[in-house]
Amino acid sequence: MIKLATLKDADIVFDITQQTIDAVYPSYYPAGAVDFFKKHHSRERIEKDIENKIVFLCVTDDEIVGTVTIRDNEILRLFVSPQHQKKGYGRELLDFAENKIREEYSEIVIDASLPAKSIYLKRGYKEISYNKILTDNGDYLCYDVMVKECVK
Repeated sequence: MIKLATLKDADIVFDITQQTIDAVYPSYYPAGAVDFFKKHHSRERIEKDIENKIVFLCVTDDEIVGTVTIRDNEILRLFVSPQHQKKGYGRELLDFAENKIREEYSEIVIDASLPAKSIYLKRGYKEISYNKILTDNGDYLCYDVMVKECVK
């Protein structure tokens, strides 16, 4: 089940985000990029997005297992807790986000991190730009902006 997050959910959204970054990203990115991701997905940003009613939760058996943020036609902060990955919850969150965006927009945009890029390619997303950010310690964070045309 997917439901709208409330401020009381901010801790769990923050924990899922940080735990997933810690578990997955060090295999793909240098330490400076991992630190950048963790700072970028701060509790303050999460709370602001929850207040704007754009954060959603994947709940199963009364446990929150994942989260996605949808701002206009952009999918942001899609994370599934490490212990619940490979069970279809990420696909459920992505399906929900795409369907919600499809109601109002003709195109879906996502910033694809290296761990998720192949998933988005398989779902029909196309790369439109490659980006890199120089982090505080001199490491680079690389990602692609990807788009998918909405089929109604």
